[in-house]
Amino acid sequence: MSKIKLGINMEFVRHEDKPFEWGVAKAAALGYEYVEPMVHWGRELLSEAGYFHSVSMLDDPLRIRRACAAAGIKLSGLSAHTPLCKPEIGVEYLKQAVRFAAECGAPVVNTDEGPKPAWTTEAEDFVLMRYTLGEAARAAGPRGIVIGLEPHQQYSRSPEGLDRIHALVDSPAIGINFDTGNSHLCGHDPYAWLERVLPRLVHLHAKDISAGQSKDERGKVTGTPVGCACGDGEIDWARVIAICAKAPRDIVFSVECGTVDQAGRSAAHLRKLLAAAA
Repeated sequence: MSKIKLGINMEFVRHEDKPFEWGVAKAAALGYEYVEPMVHWGRELLSEAGYFHSVSMLDDPLRIRRACAAAGIKLSGLSAHTPLCKPEIGVEYLKQAVRFAAECGAPVVNTDEGPKPAWTTEAEDFVLMRYTLGEAARAAGPRGIVIGLEPHQQYSRSPEGLDRIHALVDSPAIGINFDTGNSHLCGHDPYAWLERVLPRLVHLHAKDISAGQSKDERGKVTGTPVGCACGDGEIDWARVIAICAKAPRDIVFSVECGTVDQAGRSAAHLRKLLAAAA
């Protein structure tokens, strides 16, 4: 039986206009065990000024390690989403994210296939994705990093599509970062889909979807940036916990919500359910 641990994606402080270190400390204060930082290339004005949580991969990776150590919190992974269908971006972005993760201590690098080029065919896109993932896996494997593929875009919006992307490269360095909210909004049964990917599951985005968003968007979109507080929406978290308890490895539930208040309520709801399932 695997252990389920409680973490949070740093998007919960997106609208707080605060730096990365503030968000890490806030996550710890709310009782989270893990954080999932978002990284970016180059330099970004709001991040450099201390008004946004994302961290540049041009920074010292030890910045992340030190912030987590100061707050008494660990890393579940890095949010490093990049368009796999655009190797001129994706290859070097993912390779740099893998190296950055290895040095800062994050075991997983999460991505989806991203927006595709307007002019390529589906067959061409899968060749391009195979190249990008192959290069990334060659960097990740020797460093003990796993790449988590997330259902979020045009090809990963179905169980079959996500499986097809995962099968492009035969490597233990490639797994699944399942997103409960995206899978629901895509119009699929998130619990059946989670069972399907369970042997390959390396990380989970714990995203709940409100009844209103579900009514308006389910079956019409491929995903959403963040959800509502866990327990306020459509996802049956007790059922998700029961499924993930059968996973072959320990799994961090990285909550994806949009505010500090939602993060607090998500932690309280999930902690209660995890305690009941223990």
